[in-house]
Amino acid sequence: MPPSLTVVVPIHNEAGFLPEAVPRLLATLDRVGPGTTAILAENGSTDDTAAVAVRAAGGDPRITVLRLPTPDYGAAMRDGFLAARSEWVANVDIDYFSAEFLSAALALAAEADVVLASKRAPGAVDHRGPIRRLATFTFNLLLRTLLGSQVSDTHGMKVIRSTVIAEIAPRVTSTKDLFDTELVIRAERAGYRIREIPAVVEELRATRSSLLKRVPRTVRGLWRIRRTLRAESRNRS
Repeated sequence: MPPSLTVVVPIHNEAGFLPEAVPRLLATLDRVGPGTTAILAENGSTDDTAAVAVRAAGGDPRITVLRLPTPDYGAAMRDGFLAARSEWVANVDIDYFSAEFLSAALALAAEADVVLASKRAPGAVDHRGPIRRLATFTFNLLLRTLLGSQVSDTHGMKVIRSTVIAEIAPRVTSTKDLFDTELVIRAERAGYRIREIPAVVEELRATRSSLLKRVPRTVRGLWRIRRTLRAESRNRS
């Protein structure tokens, strides 16, 4: 039997999409194994997302709806991670998840502490448009240049051992788009074993966020992470 897993899914203003997405998520939980549950981390929605999530779950005990007051993707992911009570915790998006990846990640439990679904690892298949692929390439280049990371992709699906979450997540200062990036970078620097699985990326709908707005915010965020980690290193020495 695979180890227990909680899948954390931040949701914001998804009332119209949840009726089709939640049954697909439940089918994914079935395929991964009986110890797999999900937390839908609703955060600051202005529509009926939380109530629709509860109705779509249909009373299935494997799904918990966590209600948070502020619209913040990273903070919702963090709070969902910390609320989980399983051996492993995953994050996915409501329109992008894969039973194959989650099962493959759990199969690496004996040799990894963090497993990433990489859009840039050899063998990955990325069906997104050229601008989105260029953005991922540029982001990874910044990770390597500014933060010295050796991983190929910190965004997207990932599965993390709960003991790593307990140690690292409270020290992460980033929210919004970069919570998971800082979490992975800190885990990498702490010496945790990180493995990458090539991902197949097939978007179910057009992206809801603007790259023009995200790029400057992301660059500023990476610089802030760099400054924070350097300051922490100086304080330890």
